Amino acid sequence: MLKSLFIRKPIDKLLEQTEGGNQFKRSLGPVDLVMLGIGAIIGAGLFVRTAAAAAEHAGPAVVYSYILAGIGCAFAGLCYAEFASSIPVAGSAYTYSYATLGEFIAWIIGWELVLEYGLGAATVSIAWSEYLNKTLQSFFGVQVPYAWCHSPFERLYDASGNVVATGIVNLPAIGILLLLTVLLIRGTRQSAFVNSLIVIIKVSIVVAFILLGWKFMRPENHTPFVPPAGTYTDLDGYTHTFGGLLGILAGAGTVFFAFIGFDAVSTAAQEARNPRRDMPIGILVSLAICTVLYVLFSYVLTGIATLEDFRTTGKEASVAYAIQKYMTGFSWLADFISVAILAGFSSVILVMLLGQSRVFFSMSRDGLVPPIFSHIHPRYRTPYKSNIIFFIFTALFAGFMPGSLAGDLTSIGTLAAFVMVSAGVWVLRITQPNLPRAFRTPWVPFVPLMGVLVCGAMMLGLDQRTWNGFLLWTAAGLLIYFVYSRKHSVARKNNETA
Repeated sequence: MLKSLFIRKPIDKLLEQTEGGNQFKRSLGPVDLVMLGIGAIIGAGLFVRTAAAAAEHAGPAVVYSYILAGIGCAFAGLCYAEFASSIPVAGSAYTYSYATLGEFIAWIIGWELVLEYGLGAATVSIAWSEYLNKTLQSFFGVQVPYAWCHSPFERLYDASGNVVATGIVNLPAIGILLLLTVLLIRGTRQSAFVNSLIVIIKVSIVVAFILLGWKFMRPENHTPFVPPAGTYTDLDGYTHTFGGLLGILAGAGTVFFAFIGFDAVSTAAQEARNPRRDMPIGILVSLAICTVLYVLFSYVLTGIATLEDFRTTGKEASVAYAIQKYMTGFSWLADFISVAILAGFSSVILVMLLGQSRVFFSMSRDGLVPPIFSHIHPRYRTPYKSNIIFFIFTALFAGFMPGSLAGDLTSIGTLAAFVMVSAGVWVLRITQPNLPRAFRTPWVPFVPLMGVLVCGAMMLGLDQRTWNGFLLWTAAGLLIYFVYSRKHSVARKNNETA
């Protein structure tokens, strides 16, 4: 039985599945894939999680957290690039693990990818709701009532620490998920075009903030740059590791959410025109561009506003808040940024929803989840039923879960996938050394080993609440695997009849 858990899917069978009728349209080139990556990478991780990581864990040293997270992503990204060029099939880390580490590990990774993409989309939609309120207030002087744009687990406090409002459901977050699900059902090419326009706006915002905000930085906000090691307890009573090396590590686990876009690029392998060439370009170029922007952005933001701002009145829509309070004469930039960030967050949600449906498309085709997840629309050639199901799933989390918990669960699910992909490249080099590789990860086994170690360390840096949620989710996945997936596995059935 133990051996049967690690049955592998032959790579030649994986590649055969890219041919035939029930397939996606190959419409994405290298520029589309780079834009897809940047569209997913630059979003809530930068505009929301930066302030959260600085306030709760690292202080100004969140800059180092971004560098550490970027290093981990670089190692994992090199491994992803080799896999994506060698096995250009939809499914991302799930597909790669199936070919190298076996079905059981592949199932676990596929299940954790639901955390990455599903909760990732939910997290960003929650941030979208925050900036929608900021925009409505700036332009029209109105806001969505607190109860209808926050989860039941969130409370609004006054200056004395008293609760003045409690959330019920986040309706704007659910609304944007519905709108983008409809767009995805209409077609990937149309979605990619919209995404590219948004990416141009989003990168322009980041560059403008860095250039204009540089002169408003105050040295005292960066002193000490690495706070002394200790803890920080927020208004809801949660205690966080703060300062020192552990604070930087915890901050890296938090801001890691900001880097998951290049992984989403690999889920679109079956929609790339020349995946063996274009997938590495899309993954590595988008990752490199965003890492540089992240480091500069976090340095400027923590230099402009104080940690106390990020912990209290500037906790939501922190970038716009910092501009309005400290960048005299640039209040127009805060309004422009709020509007543009709404568009930018939309592109992130779009890519997360796309990635989620493509992973389950692969799992459904392999028999591990029901066939409904691989049904393709006869006209639009998209997995429309899967999109609808995942809208319901993500909407429940977006409407009823706090953004901080959803973000950290997204990070830990992604990190688990990155550890497996890094290990998988090493395994594949040993088991199938002659497999054609359009891109080869350099310095094997050093790069895969560092990917495992750095990403594993960031997982350990996340708090107990996140680990509890991760373990509970994993336990649910194991139950589904042994009750349903093993009985319906196509690879297992083929092996038994061979």
